[in-house]
Amino acid sequence: MTSGKIAKIIIAITTISAAIMELIDTSIVNVALNQMAGNLGASIEDVSWVITSYAIANVIIIPMTGFLSQYIGRKRYYMTSIIVFTTASIFCGMSTSIWELVFWRFIQGLGGGGLLSTSQSILFDSFSKKQRGLAGALFGMGIVIGPTLGPTVGGLIIDNYSWPLIFNINVPFGIIASMLTYRFIDDGVFASMEKPSIDWYGICFLAIGIGSMQYVLERGETEDWFDSAYIIWFSIIAVVGLISFVVWELRQKHPVVNLHILKDINLSLTTILTFVTGFALFTSVFVFPLLLQRVLGYTAYETGITLLPSSALSLLIMPFVGKRLEAGTSPKIFIFFGFAILMLFGFLMSRADLTVSSNFFILPLMLRGAGLSLLMVPLTTLAVQGLNRVDMPQGIALNNMMRQLGGSFGIAAINNYVAHRYVTHRTDLVSHFYNGNFTFMERNAAITQGLQAKLPVTANIQQQAYGIMDLTVMKQSYLLTYLDAFLFSALCILVVFPMMLFIKSKHASHETTKEAAEAAH
Repeated sequence: MTSGKIAKIIIAITTISAAIMELIDTSIVNVALNQMAGNLGASIEDVSWVITSYAIANVIIIPMTGFLSQYIGRKRYYMTSIIVFTTASIFCGMSTSIWELVFWRFIQGLGGGGLLSTSQSILFDSFSKKQRGLAGALFGMGIVIGPTLGPTVGGLIIDNYSWPLIFNINVPFGIIASMLTYRFIDDGVFASMEKPSIDWYGICFLAIGIGSMQYVLERGETEDWFDSAYIIWFSIIAVVGLISFVVWELRQKHPVVNLHILKDINLSLTTILTFVTGFALFTSVFVFPLLLQRVLGYTAYETGITLLPSSALSLLIMPFVGKRLEAGTSPKIFIFFGFAILMLFGFLMSRADLTVSSNFFILPLMLRGAGLSLLMVPLTTLAVQGLNRVDMPQGIALNNMMRQLGGSFGIAAINNYVAHRYVTHRTDLVSHFYNGNFTFMERNAAITQGLQAKLPVTANIQQQAYGIMDLTVMKQSYLLTYLDAFLFSALCILVVFPMMLFIKSKHASHETTKEAAEAAH
């Protein structure tokens, strides 16, 4: 094996691992919030800022990665992002108060957000056109695996160790990635580009607008949405900030985010489809663990293990998709079947009940893995197919931002939907709890007899029987709610199907098609 091939393999491992590490950190802390709250003496509401701060930092920095790579130099920016992410991880693990941890999670998010799009750009320049489809497919696999592995790794650590290890585990990987970046990665296409002026107003408008919107999405349900003055004000700030950002950027010669590339109809439509893909990816990772842990009694680790087979299927499908795109297969075909399969996943999941075993979830989760695998590479292929090489990093960054925002919108929407559907289902079930209802009387008698056999005569048997039935109603209400959530997600996917009719089939050269395929996640 030549030294050039070894270098490419090292670059692929470095960039893919860095992206997976960043994505794992978006979900790994979810299973550790209770332990963090107890250890740091914080409320669950306060400790949830550990998730919110990271998400806000991520979504602010991602659209700026193309500009920062050009201004600082891609190698220097990528290495800085790794070092910031790793250093912040160390301080997260050392935090002794909740707000210290929240601060360092924000810094970690700034570093992590720079890894995603920059990793993809590095792969684009490092691999030959013949190899780029496969490289892009492997990178896309990381996009699916990262959020899935988070709960698994987090559950394993929480069950056996303590929460600081969730952050400290990043340190050796960060050190190795920094060393490999210094040795093997260069500035690529950015080496010959003129250093742009800093668009300070654009950066401020972007940070204010996107950051405020992300805050509303992350905290809306907790703050009771527009009953909260904070949510109202941040919503107003988000609207004003984003409108100001768009108007300002369209008038700049060197904008921090080049919105002019959205004139490409395929890129514009694909950002919407990518938004919906992010919605499906993150909501399924959000709702499925709740179903298993809150209703079926699984541990965090058992939940993560249940999710792994779908990720394993991605290992097989994504390389195949990358190769077929290189061979000239239309991305629209994969996108159509990808969304159709995700809809089928939502429908099958809505058929679950309280008696299902883990075997029930094998087929639906396999379909989820297949559907996401069919979407990741083709969507980015389609997005950047009409862009020149210089604009590709900006197109990639916009696509990444839309996927992250799709996930945030999805979780916010599902949270709100679950809260309302739970009340509806509980009210409906409780309406059948009255003397004279045969089912209620039969269940009450059975529970009462069971308690009488186990408890002393002085115990309030009837009160405890009602308590047991209330828990049953609660569990059944949550079950029906989560099943509705899967159907809701499937219907959201159905809405975007007509958009695929407006995607233009660009008859690009075989070479251009392979370049675009490589750029895909």
